[in-house]
Amino acid sequence: MTESNIQKVVLVDGSSYLFRAFHAIREMNTSSGFPTNAIRGVISMIRKLQKDYADSKIVVVFDAKGKTFRNDLYSEYKANRPPMPDDLRVQIKPIHDIIQAMGLPLLVIEGVEADDVIGTLAREASEKGIETIISTGDKDMAQLVTDHVTLMNTMTDTFMDVPGVSEKFGVRPDQIIDYLALMGDKVDNIPGVEKCGPKTAVKWLDAYGTLKGVMENADQVKGKVGENLRAALDQLPLSYELATIKCDVELELGLEDIQVKPVDNAALLNYFTEYEFKTWSKELSTGKTEAIKPVKASVDRSLYTILSTETELENYIKILTAAPYFAFDTETTSLNYMQASIVGVSFSTGPNEAVYIPLAHDYLDAPQQLDRNWALEQLKPLLEDESVLKVGQNLKYDAHVLANHGIQLRGIAHDTMLESYVLNSVSSKHNMDALAKEHLEHDCISFESLAGKGAKQLTFNQIEVEQAAQYAAEDADITLRLHEVLNQKLKESESLLSLYEEIELPLVQVLTYMEQQGAYVNATKLHQQSEAIKIRLTELEKQAFELAGEEFNLNSPKQLQTIFFEKLELPIIKKTPKGQPSTAEEVLVELSLTYELPKVILEHRGLAKLKNTYTDKLPLMIHPATGRVHTSYQQAVTATGRLSSTDPNLQNIPIRNEEGRKIRQAFEAPKGSIMVAADYSQIELRIMAHLSGDKGLLDAFAKGKDIHRATAAEIMGVDESDVTSEQRRHAKAVNFGLIYGMSAFGLARQIGVGRKEAQEYIDIYFERYPGVRDYMERTRDVAAKQGYVETLFGRRLHLPEINSSNGMRRQAAERTAINAPMQGTAADIIKRAMVKMHQWVSETPDVKMILQVHDELIFEVPEDKLEQSCAQIKSIMEAAADLDVPLVVDVGYGANWDEAH
Repeated sequence: MTESNIQKVVLVDGSSYLFRAFHAIREMNTSSGFPTNAIRGVISMIRKLQKDYADSKIVVVFDAKGKTFRNDLYSEYKANRPPMPDDLRVQIKPIHDIIQAMGLPLLVIEGVEADDVIGTLAREASEKGIETIISTGDKDMAQLVTDHVTLMNTMTDTFMDVPGVSEKFGVRPDQIIDYLALMGDKVDNIPGVEKCGPKTAVKWLDAYGTLKGVMENADQVKGKVGENLRAALDQLPLSYELATIKCDVELELGLEDIQVKPVDNAALLNYFTEYEFKTWSKELSTGKTEAIKPVKASVDRSLYTILSTETELENYIKILTAAPYFAFDTETTSLNYMQASIVGVSFSTGPNEAVYIPLAHDYLDAPQQLDRNWALEQLKPLLEDESVLKVGQNLKYDAHVLANHGIQLRGIAHDTMLESYVLNSVSSKHNMDALAKEHLEHDCISFESLAGKGAKQLTFNQIEVEQAAQYAAEDADITLRLHEVLNQKLKESESLLSLYEEIELPLVQVLTYMEQQGAYVNATKLHQQSEAIKIRLTELEKQAFELAGEEFNLNSPKQLQTIFFEKLELPIIKKTPKGQPSTAEEVLVELSLTYELPKVILEHRGLAKLKNTYTDKLPLMIHPATGRVHTSYQQAVTATGRLSSTDPNLQNIPIRNEEGRKIRQAFEAPKGSIMVAADYSQIELRIMAHLSGDKGLLDAFAKGKDIHRATAAEIMGVDESDVTSEQRRHAKAVNFGLIYGMSAFGLARQIGVGRKEAQEYIDIYFERYPGVRDYMERTRDVAAKQGYVETLFGRRLHLPEINSSNGMRRQAAERTAINAPMQGTAADIIKRAMVKMHQWVSETPDVKMILQVHDELIFEVPEDKLEQSCAQIKSIMEAAADLDVPLVVDVGYGANWDEAH
């Protein structure tokens, strides 16, 4: 089973588009007098979305005719709205027709509003971690904003995330419904509290938190507005219900099922001609349009076969064994690799030559299936045979699932996800469905769409075998076709092919091993730390109240603004787009250098995040069978080639503060073992010295000098022996800042000097290390000419904005061009080390490689093999690349991860 086939979704509020377009464009008609202003406006905006979000699934939602459940709740709901103008009403069907001809999903659900359908899809997306943009002009949608859901204004192309909601409305997204209920809505005829405007609503919610809190404290509110509040108490629950977007609408299809269809260019041409959109008609007739592309179907699912007898399987295994290679895919009960068990397996040996073997479908009247244990026992020699070559999509997952059934997958020849990733790491989509659409012009089906209404509530083993077979066999079929296309593209570049075959593909086996090993975590220590943080949070809250002279909500930007800039009169560092003083984190960091309260707020935020993300959550993620935490390494996510870690993310545990180190102390070595941490020292600066060829840097590293002390001596004109700790700190900021493209302004802020002095440091640095300046200039030129830069091992880092007419975007791309080869080469080097390390660990079973965090590898080593193991680890890592400067690895050890540093 592959990963989710959706990376990002755009939910379009078609009804919002409709009215905005109608009122924005006036007096547009065909020669016969038919109005087309709304058609033109709506379709223009959708075409722009298609261009801006070409890699995203776009779903368009409109209100249905007639009343909704809100009219049943309140007969006067929207009673004040005037009827829709006739010249707008007649444009609705043409708009729907054109959208469907464009191949976009169009949803019109009776009994609810478009908001409710969007809310339901947005909640599904949020729960699945799918990044979602809601394109709308409706402020009520702010209640849907989460870490995964962002609003985009249809007319201004501005975005609103969680902090944006707080800045715009003065309340958090989870308070928007309370906010709307208090104010009411004259247009929709929602009662609310008379004379309660935005400021009053925000004031009450700041004071009492929720609508319920406001109602419970109504007696505390003075004056006429207090009387109005008390008079509205009976109707406020109704106002709340009317303002709430329904997020559990029963939809026939979920996000995974809703499919983009082939574009009907003939129908579009007819519509564009009929409504006299000449430019669009010309684009279609000449083929000069980027937004609308044809989709070629190339799959005949009727040719797929279901294997259900022992003889059929035995004969098919002979076919697979004789094939030069085959693609396969597992269908399972879970996306969690530690919990998943196999429901069925699909194989393909050529286009439309695919089979499905059902093994554990469990529903009433399910057909006869092979015994799973027997079938897997027959497949085991084939799947474990190194000489029988296999192709898959995200094979690391399949390897885990097979391991759960006692099968060690060998003979991994190709992985289409990694082939795509090596070809273009900047692309956000390497899942099979997206790749099929991009490279084969094919839309894959989902088993839910085949199984019909209600299927989204079922797990794969509850889907009828005939339908499941079409979905599963297609996965194997498409995977094989993708490999043949992608591998041919890889072969056009010797360096990319080498990167794929020598680094990324072998790493699959390494990461599978590491994920299965997991890391032991002491839950008791984490529980104790959680309690300690809880106490500290209470202390910080009390301290904040004392410093402010009153109690307030530490998480409320509005209240922080009032306390900071009105009561305490702190300096305003930055303003929001609406002109209000900003309380963003970078502002608090700067204020905390001088003032105590911002410092307290920052500590409170950091500890709360640490508690919620790690000390509370990690104990819940300990696997009951292994007693260890098993992270998942994402190999095809970052543009630079670095691995990322999820479920849990072990790469973001802070190491510069005591609380972060305590979390690492909970990662312990089991009895009889020692934890060893091996970390590349200053690897990106060493790569900079190699790539730039600067004599000064090469000499400093060759002589084993402290590079920051040496730099301080150069740019400050003192002997190395006289360099102070402050001067060394400044030089360190220069060394690292320049490879990340830091400006004089940024450097000045970081080290606390004037901008002029910071610029002098930079100028002197380039005088002393001219090779670095030459490298930067050379890299910018190369990037602009070819559109990408490369690592030392040939990984390409594409830069779409390197020639942008937008100066800020172009400069950002130039900074990336300078840093990416260093960060990417560092990623390549540690991956090469991991591949070599795995070979040694496989021959030394008592030593376990358990974690990778950026430039660091963590091991569990037997106490009696500590010295020789540390020497071998250091030797393998330092030999992972041949640079013009020595690679240096610092090795430490201890009873836990923190002690090992």
